[in-house]
Amino acid sequence: MPAQVKSLFGRMSGAVKEFSLPQKTFALIALAALLLGGFALYSWASKPSLSPLFSGLSAADAAAVVEQVSAQGVTYELADGGSTVLVPQDSIYDLRLSLAAAGLPANAEGDGYSLLDGMSMTSSEFQQQTTYQRAIEGELARTIGAMDGVESASVKLALPAETVFVSEQQDPTASVFVRTRTGRDLSTPQVEAIVHLVSAGIEGMKSTDVAVIDSTGKVLSEVGAGLTSGSGDEATSAYEQRVTGAVQAMLDQVVGAGKSAVTVTAALNQDQTQRTSEEFAAAADTPPLASSTTEETYTGTGSGNATGVLGPDNIAVPNGEGATDGEYSKTTEDVSNAVNKVTEVTTVAPGTVQRQSIAVIVDQTAAAGLDLNQLTATLTAAAGIDTERGDTIAVQAMAFDTTGADAAAEALAAADAEAAAAERADLLRQAVIAGALLLVVIVVAIVLARRSRRSKREALDIGELPLMEGPDETAILDELPEIPPAPPAPAEIDPVQESLAVKRAELGALADEQPEEVADLLRGWLTPAGRR
Repeated sequence: MPAQVKSLFGRMSGAVKEFSLPQKTFALIALAALLLGGFALYSWASKPSLSPLFSGLSAADAAAVVEQVSAQGVTYELADGGSTVLVPQDSIYDLRLSLAAAGLPANAEGDGYSLLDGMSMTSSEFQQQTTYQRAIEGELARTIGAMDGVESASVKLALPAETVFVSEQQDPTASVFVRTRTGRDLSTPQVEAIVHLVSAGIEGMKSTDVAVIDSTGKVLSEVGAGLTSGSGDEATSAYEQRVTGAVQAMLDQVVGAGKSAVTVTAALNQDQTQRTSEEFAAAADTPPLASSTTEETYTGTGSGNATGVLGPDNIAVPNGEGATDGEYSKTTEDVSNAVNKVTEVTTVAPGTVQRQSIAVIVDQTAAAGLDLNQLTATLTAAAGIDTERGDTIAVQAMAFDTTGADAAAEALAAADAEAAAAERADLLRQAVIAGALLLVVIVVAIVLARRSRRSKREALDIGELPLMEGPDETAILDELPEIPPAPPAPAEIDPVQESLAVKRAELGALADEQPEEVADLLRGWLTPAGRR
C-alpha cells in the first residue's frame, strides 16, 4: 500500500478514535442514513418496469398463468383484483409465446366454438344440439366480456326444438348476466348493444326477447318490454331532477347562486299501449279489379191477370177470359273495385308527462329589480309548462334565511384555515427536521476537519534542529531556504529516503496552508531558552 494512502487511513482512524460519544452517535446516524438512502435509490433504480401480460382473466386462468410464470422464474405482480398479471416489460413477448403454446389463457368463462372440435362421430343428436348451444353461449359471453367496463358475462339461451307437429313455433329467448367492474355501470347504449348483439346472433330472436341483468340484480332489459330505465319512481325522479337543474341554472344566471330555490313535481304515465288502425280508400278514376254481368230472359204463354171468384174449397173459378203471352228479363252486375288499405301500428312507450307543477322562490333582495311576470313567462318556456295539460307554475319573492348558509361558510372558512395551518405546520416540521439533519452533518464535518487538521499538526516530525544564536528573528526567517518539492521517486526507493520525502512534502503543504502557525512554531524552536 502506498505511504500516502496508509498515512491517510492512519489519520482517519486516529480522528475517529478521538471522537466523543455524541460525535460517534451522530456519525453512526449519518452513516446509516447514507446507507439506507443509497439502498433505496439502488432498489428503485434496479426495479424492472412492469407491464400487463394479460388482463381481464378469470380466476382459473389467472391461477394457471401465475403458475407458469413462477415456474419460469419471472417476477410478477397482480392488479385489478387478480384479473391482470404484470411482468417485466422485456419478458412479455417470450411469456406470451410460451403461454400460448401451453394453451393459456383457456378462457374458462366460455369455451366457444372450440367445444365443437372435441365432438366424436358417435355423438347423439341431443349431444350435438347441446354442444352447439353451449358453443354459441360461450362465444356471446366472450364477446360481451370484451366490452369496456364488463368484467365477466354469462349467456343462457332458450331455443325451442324445431318440430312439424305444432302450428305455431315459439320464439327463442335469451338471458344475459353481466358483472361490471368496481365503480362502473353499464350505460343505455351498452345495454342496447348487448341486446342487439344477442338477438342478431340467434335466428328468429327479437330484440324484445333478451333479458339483461347486472350483478346487483337490477333488470336492464325485460323480455317483452325491451330496455328499462328503471322503475316508475326512478324515471319520475330523473325527469324532475332534469327540469329542476335546467330551471335552477337559469335562475343562477339571473339572481345569482344561492338566491333561489326550485321544486318540481311531475306525474308520468307508466303504461305501455299499442294501437292498430286500418284505413280503406278508393279513388274515383281507378278501374275495378274484376267485373261480371249476368242476364236472364224468359218468354212464353201464361195466364193473364189472376182474377175471379173463389168457389167451393177455395178453388178459383176463371172469369172466362183466354190465355195471354208472357215475357221476363233480369240483369245482374258484380264489380270488385280496387281499394287501398293502410294498417298502422303505434306503440306508446311509458314516460309521457301527464302533469307537472313547479314552485320557484326567489330571494326578496335579489328580486327587487326583477319583473316577476316576465320571470314567470321565461321559466314557463324553459320548463315546458303546458296549461292545457294542467301544468302549473308559481313564482314568489320571499326573504331567505341565511343563518345556515353563513354558518356553513364560516365552518368552511375555519376548515380551510385549519387545513392551511396544518399544512404550514407540516412544512415547518419538515424544515426543522431537514435543518437539524443539515446542522448535524455540518457539525460532524467541522469536527472531522478540525480533528484531521490537528492530527496533521501533531503528527508532523521534522527531526532534531540545533539551537542557533542569532541577533534578529526576522533575518533568520528571511534567510531560511525554500523547501523544494519532493522529487519523483525512482523505481526502487530506500524506505528511509521515502520517509524523509514524505515528511518534506507534508512540511511544504503545512507551510502553504498555515504559514502563520508554522512561523510561530519555528520562532519557538529557534529562540534560545534564555531569551524566551
